[in-house]
Order: sequence, then C-alpha cells, then structure tokens
Amino acid sequence: MSIPASHKPAREWLWLLLALAVVAGVVAPFWETLSGAKAREDWAKWDAERVKRLFVGPEQVLCYLCAVWAALILFSRFREVLRQRKAFGMELLPTEEGARILPEDARPLARKVEQVTGGRPFILANMIRLGLGKFAISRSAPDVGEVVRNQADVELSRLVTGMSTVNYLAWAIPAIGFVGTVRGLGGAFGASAPEIEAFTEQAKDQLKIAFDCTLVALLLSLVVMYFVHSVQSAEETLVTDAQQYCQEHLLLRLYDPGAGERV
Repeated sequence: MSIPASHKPAREWLWLLLALAVVAGVVAPFWETLSGAKAREDWAKWDAERVKRLFVGPEQVLCYLCAVWAALILFSRFREVLRQRKAFGMELLPTEEGARILPEDARPLARKVEQVTGGRPFILANMIRLGLGKFAISRSAPDVGEVVRNQADVELSRLVTGMSTVNYLAWAIPAIGFVGTVRGLGGAFGASAPEIEAFTEQAKDQLKIAFDCTLVALLLSLVVMYFVHSVQSAEETLVTDAQQYCQEHLLLRLYDPGAGERV
C-alpha cells in the first residue's frame, strides 16, 4: 500500500536546525560585539547558590511534577498511536487491483477483521467493521460512507476528550508559576527590615523568587505545549489516514450487482 500524503514527514526538525543555524549566525556576532566582557562577568555571578534558588523551590517542584505527569501521559498516548498504526499493515480488506466487495461478502469480511485484529481495539478496524455491517444491511455505499464519517468524528472526539487532563496540566504549570510570582511580590512589599539597606536586600531576594518561578514555569509550559501539539497532530493524522484507507479500500470497492452499477 502506498504511503498516504499525511504520512510523509514534513522535515520540521530539519527546518528547525536550519533556523537555529541562521539565527545563531546573525545573533552571535552582535552578541560578541555589543556584550563582550560585561556579559562574561554577568554569567560569572551565577554561582551554585543562585542556580539552586532558580530551579529549586516549592512552586518549581510543583511545576516539575505537572510537567512529568503530562509527559508520561503524552508518551503513553504516542505509543498508542504507534500501536494503532500497525492496523494499516494488516490485511483487513482486499487490496488487489480490481477487487470488489459484494453485499454478501460484508459479513465474512467483518469476521475476518475480528480474527486478524484478535479482538484488540483498533480505530481503523472499528471503522471498517461498522462500514461492512452497514453495507450488509443497506447495500448502499452512501450509507457506508456516512457511517465511516460519523465513526471518525466519534473517534476524534474521544481522542480530544482524553486530552483533558494534559490540557489542564499545561494550563496549571504557568498558573503555579504566577502563584510563586505573587508570593515573591508579596514578600517584597511586605519586607520589614528597619534599615534601608537590609530592606532593599530582602526585597531583592523576594523579587528573585517571584521572577524565577515565572521563568521556570513559562519555559516548562512551552515544552509541554509543544509535545501536546505533536501528539494531538499525530492522533488527528491517524484518524484522517483511517478515513482515507476506508475510502480507497472499502467505499470505492463496494459493488451491488442488483443495482446494475458499480458503486
């Protein structure tokens, strides 16, 4: 079977590497020219204590927990997409040139689909089975096409609904970061040191907490949202390819001799 157009890689990672090379080639000389020794001095101030305060804190730990939880869910869903892809390599329907599916062939083919898949849940197999069942009853290709489209909508809705927890976690990460920001700002404005120097130092420490929480949360949110987008795209492509498979190997092969025409 030829690879559907949606299966062909878009080479997004290649374009990303090219974009990084172009941006680095333009920005690096300006950075070296305009910053120079001052930038190296600023980086030298980042000692172990400063790095620890940036990445380790109650809000940061909660953000890490949400990010890891979301990553595990997304990984399991991506593995499920790969498992579903195996159905395209099974001989669920006749793929020979000129093969036709008669109404009396529908139920035997549906039983064959059950045997080949071993009763395991496959989106493609379920769409084929429902389509064949409808053809055995109605002997109408348009009815079969409607069943396939409706089932594709159901499967897509189920996949979207299954992302609710991940979507919540992707929203919760920056929200937790802003909680840390509010805590830090509250500590800065509530500083009570009697001397101005001590007050300033205490306020600066609280502001660091505020901005560090926001920075870590937003960075994690960007990463999580990218993988959410990637998995959702893979799931939507899976359903689209299942529809295309049914179009090529089911709908276009349906034939009712009693109607006197090929469907």
